[in-house]
Amino acid sequence: MGVMLQAFHWDCPAVDGQAFNWWNFVRERVPGLADQGFTALWLPPVHKAANLSGPSMGYDPYDYYDLGEFDQKGSVETWFGSREELIALIDTLHDHGLQVLADMVFNHNSGGDAIEHNPIDGRDRWTRFEPASGRFPRDWTAFHPNPYETWDNGTFGDMPDLSHRNPKVFSELLDLTKWLVEEIGFDGFRYDFVKGYGPWLVTAIQEYRYLRDGVPFKPYGVGEDWDGARSIENWINETNAWNDNPVDAFDFPTRYLLKDLCDSYGFSLRELVSRDALVDQRPGEAVTFVDNHDTREPGRPIVHDKLLAYAYILTHEGYPCVFWKDYFNWGLALEGTPNGIAALVGVHEVYAGGGTEVLYVDDDLYVMQRSGHGDQPGLVLVLNNRGDGWNGARVRVRWPNRALSPVAWWSASDLNRPADKWSDAGGEAELWAPPRGYAVYVP
Repeated sequence: MGVMLQAFHWDCPAVDGQAFNWWNFVRERVPGLADQGFTALWLPPVHKAANLSGPSMGYDPYDYYDLGEFDQKGSVETWFGSREELIALIDTLHDHGLQVLADMVFNHNSGGDAIEHNPIDGRDRWTRFEPASGRFPRDWTAFHPNPYETWDNGTFGDMPDLSHRNPKVFSELLDLTKWLVEEIGFDGFRYDFVKGYGPWLVTAIQEYRYLRDGVPFKPYGVGEDWDGARSIENWINETNAWNDNPVDAFDFPTRYLLKDLCDSYGFSLRELVSRDALVDQRPGEAVTFVDNHDTREPGRPIVHDKLLAYAYILTHEGYPCVFWKDYFNWGLALEGTPNGIAALVGVHEVYAGGGTEVLYVDDDLYVMQRSGHGDQPGLVLVLNNRGDGWNGARVRVRWPNRALSPVAWWSASDLNRPADKWSDAGGEAELWAPPRGYAVYVP
Protein backbone atom coordinates (compact mmCIF):
# COMPACT_ATOMS: atom_id res chain seq x y z
CA MET A 1 0.00 0.00 0.00
CA GLY A 2 2.91 2.36 0.64
CA VAL A 3 3.51 5.06 3.26
CA MET A 4 2.03 8.57 3.09
CA LEU A 5 3.65 11.69 4.55
CA GLN A 6 1.46 14.58 5.64
CA ALA A 7 3.77 17.26 4.27
CA PHE A 8 2.74 20.12 6.55
CA HIS A 9 1.69 21.05 10.07
CA TRP A 10 -0.33 23.93 11.44
CA ASP A 11 1.24 27.33 10.65
CA CYS A 12 4.24 25.49 9.18
CA PRO A 13 5.38 28.37 6.94
CA ALA A 14 5.76 30.61 9.99
CA VAL A 15 6.94 27.96 12.48
CA ASP A 16 9.65 26.69 10.13
CA GLY A 17 10.60 30.12 8.79
CA GLN A 18 9.38 29.27 5.28
CA ALA A 19 6.64 31.82 4.65
CA PHE A 20 5.73 31.84 0.94
CA ASN A 21 8.49 29.25 0.39
CA TRP A 22 6.96 26.00 1.70
CA TRP A 23 6.71 24.29 -1.70
CA ASN A 24 10.44 24.82 -2.28
CA PHE A 25 11.22 23.68 1.26
CA VAL A 26 9.33 20.42 0.75
CA ARG A 27 10.77 19.91 -2.73
CA GLU A 28 14.34 19.93 -1.38
CA ARG A 29 13.45 16.95 0.81
CA VAL A 30 11.76 14.82 -1.84
CA PRO A 31 14.83 12.79 -2.92
CA GLY A 32 15.58 11.82 0.67
CA LEU A 33 11.98 10.93 1.40
CA ALA A 34 11.86 8.72 -1.70
CA ASP A 35 15.07 6.99 -0.60
CA GLN A 36 13.55 6.29 2.82
CA GLY A 37 10.56 4.54 1.24
CA PHE A 38 7.74 7.11 1.30
CA THR A 39 5.33 6.67 -1.60
CA ALA A 40 2.96 9.66 -1.35
CA LEU A 41 2.78 13.21 0.01
CA TRP A 42 -0.41 14.89 1.19
CA LEU A 43 -0.15 18.65 0.67
CA PRO A 44 -2.11 21.40 2.48
CA PRO A 45 -4.91 23.18 0.59
CA VAL A 46 -3.27 24.76 -2.45
CA HIS A 47 -5.90 27.40 -3.35
CA LYS A 48 -5.94 31.07 -2.36
CA ALA A 49 -7.60 31.41 1.03
CA ALA A 50 -9.57 34.28 2.55
CA ASN A 51 -6.62 35.24 4.78
CA LEU A 52 -8.90 37.40 6.93
CA SER A 53 -6.52 37.47 9.91
CA GLY A 54 -3.27 37.17 7.99
CA PRO A 55 -1.83 34.31 5.93
CA SER A 56 -3.92 31.17 6.20
CA MET A 57 -3.42 27.41 6.03
CA GLY A 58 -6.10 27.27 3.33
CA TYR A 59 -9.05 25.78 5.20
CA ASP A 60 -10.98 28.99 4.44
CA PRO A 61 -11.10 28.71 0.62
CA TYR A 62 -11.79 31.76 -1.50
CA ASP A 63 -10.52 31.17 -5.07
CA TYR A 64 -10.09 27.47 -5.87
CA TYR A 65 -8.26 28.28 -9.12
CA ASP A 66 -5.71 30.70 -7.66
CA LEU A 67 -2.71 28.55 -6.78
CA GLY A 68 -0.53 31.59 -6.15
CA GLU A 69 -0.69 33.74 -9.28
CA PHE A 70 -3.34 36.44 -8.71
CA ASP A 71 -2.94 39.51 -6.53
CA GLN A 72 -5.86 39.11 -4.16
CA LYS A 73 -6.50 38.50 -0.45
CA GLY A 74 -3.25 40.18 0.55
CA SER A 75 -0.72 38.53 -1.75
CA VAL A 76 0.00 36.99 -5.12
CA GLU A 77 1.43 33.78 -3.72
CA THR A 78 -0.35 31.57 -1.24
CA TRP A 79 1.34 31.21 2.15
CA PHE A 80 3.08 28.17 0.68
CA GLY A 81 4.42 29.75 -2.50
CA SER A 82 3.61 30.36 -6.14
CA ARG A 83 1.82 28.23 -8.70
CA GLU A 84 5.12 27.66 -10.52
CA GLU A 85 6.74 26.40 -7.32
CA LEU A 86 3.81 24.07 -6.65
CA ILE A 87 4.04 22.62 -10.17
CA ALA A 88 7.80 22.15 -9.71
CA LEU A 89 7.16 20.26 -6.46
CA ILE A 90 4.58 18.01 -8.13
CA ASP A 91 6.93 17.32 -11.04
CA THR A 92 9.76 16.45 -8.62
CA LEU A 93 7.51 14.09 -6.69
CA HIS A 94 6.51 12.32 -9.90
CA ASP A 95 10.14 12.15 -11.05
CA HIS A 96 10.92 10.25 -7.82
CA GLY A 97 7.93 7.93 -8.13
CA LEU A 98 5.78 9.53 -5.41
CA GLN A 99 2.07 10.33 -5.59
CA VAL A 100 0.76 13.70 -4.44
CA LEU A 101 -2.63 14.34 -2.79
CA ALA A 102 -4.58 17.60 -2.74
CA ASP A 103 -6.48 18.63 0.40
CA MET A 104 -10.04 19.41 -0.75
CA VAL A 105 -12.11 21.81 1.38
CA PHE A 106 -15.63 21.60 -0.05
CA ASN A 107 -17.89 22.24 2.92
CA HIS A 108 -17.53 26.01 3.22
CA ASN A 109 -16.00 29.15 1.73
CA SER A 110 -14.74 32.40 3.22
CA GLY A 111 -13.70 35.89 2.21
CA GLY A 112 -16.75 36.86 0.18
CA ASP A 113 -16.53 40.13 -1.75
CA ALA A 114 -19.98 41.46 -0.89
CA ILE A 115 -22.90 40.88 1.45
CA GLU A 116 -26.09 39.52 -0.08
CA HIS A 117 -29.58 39.25 1.31
CA ASN A 118 -30.92 35.69 1.39
CA PRO A 119 -34.65 35.87 0.64
CA ILE A 120 -35.32 32.39 2.04
CA ASP A 121 -34.36 33.07 5.66
CA GLY A 122 -34.04 36.84 5.52
CA ARG A 123 -30.41 36.90 6.65
CA ASP A 124 -27.47 38.80 5.18
CA ARG A 125 -24.27 36.90 4.45
CA TRP A 126 -20.92 37.34 2.67
CA THR A 127 -21.94 35.15 -0.26
CA ARG A 128 -20.89 37.18 -3.32
CA PHE A 129 -17.61 35.74 -4.62
CA GLU A 130 -15.89 37.34 -7.61
CA PRO A 131 -12.47 35.59 -7.72
CA ALA A 132 -9.68 37.05 -9.82
CA SER A 133 -9.23 33.75 -11.63
CA GLY A 134 -12.66 34.32 -13.13
CA ARG A 135 -13.61 30.71 -12.44
CA PHE A 136 -16.37 29.48 -10.12
CA PRO A 137 -17.98 32.81 -9.20
CA ARG A 138 -20.67 32.40 -6.54
CA ASP A 139 -23.76 34.16 -5.26
CA TRP A 140 -26.21 33.38 -2.47
CA THR A 141 -27.76 30.48 -4.41
CA ALA A 142 -24.45 28.60 -4.13
CA PHE A 143 -24.85 28.43 -0.34
CA HIS A 144 -27.43 27.31 2.21
CA PRO A 145 -30.30 27.98 2.29
CA ASN A 146 -31.23 28.23 -1.39
CA PRO A 147 -33.90 26.97 -3.82
CA TYR A 148 -32.23 23.54 -3.99
CA GLU A 149 -31.97 22.76 -0.26
CA THR A 150 -32.35 24.48 3.08
CA TRP A 151 -29.71 22.61 5.07
CA ASP A 152 -27.07 19.89 4.77
CA ASN A 153 -25.12 17.51 6.98
CA GLY A 154 -23.06 20.07 8.85
CA THR A 155 -21.73 23.62 9.01
CA PHE A 156 -18.26 24.86 9.91
CA GLY A 157 -17.99 28.00 11.99
CA ASP A 158 -19.49 31.14 10.51
CA MET A 159 -18.33 30.49 6.96
CA PRO A 160 -20.94 30.29 4.18
CA ASP A 161 -21.92 26.65 3.68
CA LEU A 162 -21.68 25.45 0.08
CA SER A 163 -24.80 23.83 -1.38
CA HIS A 164 -23.62 20.81 -3.34
CA ARG A 165 -27.11 19.98 -4.65
CA ASN A 166 -27.08 23.19 -6.63
CA PRO A 167 -26.27 21.77 -10.11
CA LYS A 168 -23.87 24.63 -10.85
CA VAL A 169 -21.90 24.07 -7.63
CA PHE A 170 -21.80 20.32 -8.24
CA SER A 171 -20.54 20.70 -11.80
CA GLU A 172 -18.00 23.35 -10.76
CA LEU A 173 -16.52 21.01 -8.15
CA LEU A 174 -16.24 18.21 -10.71
CA ASP A 175 -14.55 20.64 -13.12
CA LEU A 176 -12.17 21.64 -10.32
CA THR A 177 -11.07 18.09 -9.51
CA LYS A 178 -10.73 17.34 -13.23
CA TRP A 179 -8.44 20.37 -13.57
CA LEU A 180 -6.38 19.37 -10.55
CA VAL A 181 -5.85 15.83 -11.88
CA GLU A 182 -5.49 16.43 -15.59
CA GLU A 183 -3.72 19.81 -15.72
CA ILE A 184 -2.04 20.38 -12.36
CA GLY A 185 -0.99 16.76 -11.83
CA PHE A 186 -2.50 15.66 -8.52
CA ASP A 187 -2.91 11.91 -8.07
CA GLY A 188 -5.65 11.95 -5.47
CA PHE A 189 -7.56 13.82 -2.81
CA ARG A 190 -7.89 14.10 0.93
CA TYR A 191 -11.50 15.11 1.61
CA ASP A 192 -11.74 17.54 4.51
CA PHE A 193 -14.70 17.39 6.94
CA VAL A 194 -16.80 14.83 5.07
CA LYS A 195 -19.51 15.14 7.72
CA GLY A 196 -20.43 18.41 6.04
CA TYR A 197 -21.74 17.06 2.73
CA GLY A 198 -23.28 13.97 1.22
CA PRO A 199 -21.12 10.93 0.44
CA TRP A 200 -22.49 11.06 -3.10
CA LEU A 201 -20.25 14.04 -3.84
CA VAL A 202 -17.10 12.06 -3.05
CA THR A 203 -18.45 9.10 -5.03
CA ALA A 204 -18.97 11.32 -8.06
CA ILE A 205 -15.46 12.77 -7.83
CA GLN A 206 -13.86 9.37 -7.42
CA GLU A 207 -15.84 7.86 -10.31
CA TYR A 208 -15.25 10.68 -12.77
CA ARG A 209 -13.57 9.45 -15.95
CA TYR A 210 -10.29 11.36 -15.77
CA LEU A 211 -7.75 11.29 -18.58
CA ARG A 212 -4.08 12.02 -18.14
CA ASP A 213 -2.07 12.22 -21.34
CA GLY A 214 -4.97 10.48 -23.05
CA VAL A 215 -4.87 7.52 -20.64
CA PRO A 216 -7.71 6.76 -18.16
CA PHE A 217 -6.70 7.68 -14.61
CA LYS A 218 -8.32 6.88 -11.25
CA PRO A 219 -7.36 9.18 -8.36
CA TYR A 220 -6.80 7.92 -4.83
CA GLY A 221 -9.16 9.27 -2.16
CA VAL A 222 -9.28 9.37 1.65
CA GLY A 223 -11.95 11.02 3.79
CA GLU A 224 -11.75 12.75 7.17
CA ASP A 225 -14.70 11.52 9.23
CA TRP A 226 -13.64 12.38 12.77
CA ASP A 227 -15.80 9.86 14.61
CA GLY A 228 -16.03 6.33 15.94
CA ALA A 229 -15.50 3.16 13.95
CA ARG A 230 -19.21 2.56 13.29
CA SER A 231 -19.78 6.06 11.87
CA ILE A 232 -16.67 5.83 9.68
CA GLU A 233 -17.72 2.41 8.38
CA ASN A 234 -21.17 3.77 7.56
CA TRP A 235 -19.58 6.61 5.59
CA ILE A 236 -17.33 4.17 3.72
CA ASN A 237 -20.30 1.93 2.95
CA GLU A 238 -22.36 4.81 1.59
CA THR A 239 -19.52 6.31 -0.41
CA ASN A 240 -18.34 3.03 -1.91
CA ALA A 241 -21.67 1.25 -2.40
CA TRP A 242 -21.84 2.08 -6.13
CA ASN A 243 -18.29 3.25 -6.68
CA ASP A 244 -15.77 1.64 -9.01
CA ASN A 245 -12.95 3.71 -7.45
CA PRO A 246 -13.47 3.19 -3.69
CA VAL A 247 -12.29 5.69 -1.11
CA ASP A 248 -10.44 5.13 2.20
CA ALA A 249 -10.91 6.85 5.57
CA PHE A 250 -8.64 8.03 8.37
CA ASP A 251 -8.71 5.63 11.32
CA PHE A 252 -9.47 7.90 14.27
CA PRO A 253 -10.35 5.04 16.68
CA THR A 254 -6.89 3.50 16.24
CA ARG A 255 -5.27 6.89 16.69
CA TYR A 256 -6.97 7.37 20.07
CA LEU A 257 -6.06 3.84 21.07
CA LEU A 258 -2.43 4.69 20.33
CA LYS A 259 -2.66 7.89 22.35
CA ASP A 260 -3.76 5.81 25.33
CA LEU A 261 -0.89 3.39 24.71
CA CYS A 262 1.65 6.20 24.75
CA ASP A 263 0.18 8.64 27.28
CA SER A 264 -1.99 6.67 29.75
CA TYR A 265 -0.24 5.22 32.78
CA GLY A 266 -1.31 1.62 33.40
CA PHE A 267 -2.55 1.03 29.85
CA SER A 268 -3.03 -2.68 29.21
CA LEU A 269 -1.75 -4.00 25.89
CA ARG A 270 -4.75 -6.36 25.87
CA GLU A 271 -6.72 -3.33 24.69
CA LEU A 272 -4.84 -3.47 21.39
CA VAL A 273 -6.92 -6.53 20.53
CA SER A 274 -10.17 -5.80 22.38
CA ARG A 275 -11.06 -2.29 21.18
CA ASP A 276 -13.11 -1.43 18.11
CA ALA A 277 -10.76 -0.03 15.46
CA LEU A 278 -11.27 0.61 11.77
CA VAL A 279 -8.05 -1.13 10.76
CA ASP A 280 -9.25 -4.35 12.40
CA GLN A 281 -12.59 -4.33 10.57
CA ARG A 282 -11.60 -2.72 7.25
CA PRO A 283 -7.80 -2.95 6.92
CA GLY A 284 -7.88 -2.29 3.20
CA GLU A 285 -9.71 1.03 3.68
CA ALA A 286 -8.06 2.36 6.85
CA VAL A 287 -5.47 5.14 6.79
CA THR A 288 -3.71 4.94 10.14
CA PHE A 289 -1.92 7.89 11.71
CA VAL A 290 -0.38 9.08 14.97
CA ASP A 291 -0.92 12.85 14.95
CA ASN A 292 -1.92 15.49 12.41
CA HIS A 293 -2.49 19.23 12.07
CA ASP A 294 -5.83 18.99 13.91
CA THR A 295 -4.49 17.26 17.03
CA ARG A 296 -2.50 20.33 18.08
CA GLU A 297 -4.90 21.61 20.74
CA PRO A 298 -3.90 21.09 24.40
CA GLY A 299 -4.57 17.52 25.48
CA ARG A 300 -4.79 16.16 21.94
CA PRO A 301 -1.19 15.46 20.83
CA ILE A 302 0.64 12.31 21.85
CA VAL A 303 3.42 13.51 24.11
CA HIS A 304 5.12 10.39 25.52
CA ASP A 305 6.99 7.58 23.75
CA LYS A 306 5.41 8.42 20.39
CA LEU A 307 7.64 5.93 18.57
CA LEU A 308 5.56 3.13 20.10
CA ALA A 309 2.62 4.40 18.07
CA TYR A 310 4.68 4.63 14.90
CA ALA A 311 5.96 1.09 15.45
CA TYR A 312 2.33 -0.01 15.54
CA ILE A 313 1.03 1.71 12.39
CA LEU A 314 4.14 0.92 10.33
CA THR A 315 4.03 -2.80 11.06
CA HIS A 316 0.28 -3.45 11.05
CA GLU A 317 -2.19 -3.47 8.18
CA GLY A 318 -3.70 -0.27 6.84
CA TYR A 319 -2.16 2.63 4.92
CA PRO A 320 0.09 4.48 7.39
CA CYS A 321 0.44 8.26 7.32
CA VAL A 322 3.47 9.91 8.97
CA PHE A 323 3.20 13.47 10.30
CA TRP A 324 5.80 15.97 9.02
CA LYS A 325 6.22 17.59 12.42
CA ASP A 326 7.04 14.24 14.04
CA TYR A 327 9.46 13.27 11.30
CA PHE A 328 11.33 16.56 11.00
CA ASN A 329 10.51 19.08 13.75
CA TRP A 330 10.41 16.62 16.66
CA GLY A 331 13.38 14.65 15.33
CA LEU A 332 11.74 11.24 15.33
CA ALA A 333 12.97 10.26 11.87
CA LEU A 334 16.44 9.30 13.16
CA GLU A 335 17.57 8.55 9.62
CA GLY A 336 20.57 6.26 9.38
CA THR A 337 19.67 4.42 12.60
CA PRO A 338 17.35 1.49 13.41
CA ASN A 339 15.66 3.56 16.14
CA GLY A 340 13.21 5.93 14.46
CA ILE A 341 10.44 6.48 11.94
CA ALA A 342 12.77 6.23 8.94
CA ALA A 343 13.75 2.66 9.81
CA LEU A 344 10.11 1.73 10.39
CA VAL A 345 9.11 3.14 6.98
CA GLY A 346 11.76 0.90 5.43
CA VAL A 347 10.45 -2.06 7.41
CA HIS A 348 6.93 -1.38 6.20
CA GLU A 349 7.92 -1.27 2.56
CA VAL A 350 10.19 -4.32 2.59
CA TYR A 351 8.56 -6.69 5.08
CA ALA A 352 5.02 -5.68 6.18
CA GLY A 353 2.88 -7.83 3.90
CA GLY A 354 0.03 -10.24 4.49
CA GLY A 355 -2.46 -10.68 7.28
CA THR A 356 -2.02 -9.98 10.98
CA GLU A 357 -1.93 -12.58 13.76
CA VAL A 358 -1.49 -11.78 17.44
CA LEU A 359 0.86 -14.43 18.85
CA TYR A 360 0.85 -13.32 22.49
CA VAL A 361 -0.69 -10.56 24.57
CA ASP A 362 -0.93 -9.67 28.25
CA ASP A 363 -0.98 -6.36 30.10
CA ASP A 364 2.69 -5.60 29.39
CA LEU A 365 3.63 -7.60 26.30
CA TYR A 366 2.20 -7.73 22.77
CA VAL A 367 3.63 -9.91 20.00
CA MET A 368 2.18 -9.68 16.49
CA GLN A 369 3.09 -11.42 13.23
CA ARG A 370 2.51 -10.37 9.61
CA SER A 371 2.23 -13.44 7.41
CA GLY A 372 3.93 -12.04 4.33
CA HIS A 373 2.68 -11.49 0.80
CA GLY A 374 4.44 -11.41 -2.55
CA ASP A 375 7.89 -9.90 -2.19
CA GLN A 376 7.23 -8.92 1.45
CA PRO A 377 8.17 -11.91 3.66
CA GLY A 378 6.45 -10.71 6.84
CA LEU A 379 7.70 -9.65 10.27
CA VAL A 380 7.15 -9.95 14.02
CA LEU A 381 6.57 -6.90 16.25
CA VAL A 382 7.26 -7.14 19.99
CA LEU A 383 5.88 -4.29 22.14
CA ASN A 384 7.00 -4.08 25.76
CA ASN A 385 4.97 -1.86 28.08
CA ARG A 386 7.14 -2.51 31.14
CA GLY A 387 9.54 0.26 32.03
CA ASP A 388 11.77 -1.75 34.36
CA GLY A 389 13.44 -4.20 32.01
CA TRP A 390 13.40 -6.26 28.84
CA ASN A 391 10.37 -8.43 28.29
CA GLY A 392 9.63 -11.30 25.92
CA ALA A 393 7.79 -14.55 25.30
CA ARG A 394 8.19 -17.84 23.46
CA VAL A 395 5.87 -17.76 20.45
CA ARG A 396 5.26 -19.85 17.35
CA VAL A 397 6.17 -17.96 14.18
CA ARG A 398 5.47 -19.02 10.63
CA TRP A 399 9.13 -19.65 9.77
CA PRO A 400 10.57 -22.89 11.24
CA ASN A 401 14.33 -23.30 11.45
CA ARG A 402 14.99 -19.70 10.52
CA ALA A 403 17.17 -16.94 11.83
CA LEU A 404 15.12 -13.96 13.05
CA SER A 405 17.03 -10.70 13.04
CA PRO A 406 16.04 -7.36 14.58
CA VAL A 407 15.85 -4.58 11.96
CA ALA A 408 14.19 -1.82 14.00
CA TRP A 409 14.01 -1.21 17.74
CA TRP A 410 13.70 1.59 20.28
CA SER A 411 13.50 2.37 23.98
CA ALA A 412 13.97 5.68 25.74
CA SER A 413 16.24 3.98 28.25
CA ASP A 414 18.02 1.21 26.31
CA LEU A 415 19.00 1.31 22.64
CA ASN A 416 21.07 -1.86 22.73
CA ARG A 417 20.48 -4.11 19.76
CA PRO A 418 18.20 -7.07 20.55
CA ALA A 419 19.91 -10.43 20.05
CA ASP A 420 19.36 -12.48 16.91
CA LYS A 421 17.00 -15.40 17.47
CA TRP A 422 16.45 -18.77 15.82
CA SER A 423 13.16 -20.60 15.47
CA ASP A 424 13.11 -24.35 16.08
CA ALA A 425 11.63 -27.05 13.86
CA GLY A 426 8.15 -26.22 15.17
CA GLY A 427 8.58 -22.51 14.54
CA GLU A 428 8.96 -21.55 18.19
CA ALA A 429 11.29 -18.72 19.14
CA GLU A 430 11.79 -16.48 22.16
CA LEU A 431 11.53 -12.84 21.14
CA TRP A 432 12.21 -9.83 23.33
CA ALA A 433 11.86 -6.03 23.34
CA PRO A 434 13.63 -3.38 25.44
CA PRO A 435 11.94 -1.58 28.37
CA ARG A 436 8.94 0.52 27.32
CA GLY A 437 9.98 -0.10 23.74
CA TYR A 438 9.66 -2.29 20.68
CA ALA A 439 11.62 -4.63 18.44
CA VAL A 440 10.83 -5.75 14.89
CA TYR A 441 12.22 -9.13 13.84
CA VAL A 442 12.33 -10.38 10.25
CA PRO A 443 13.27 -13.75 8.71
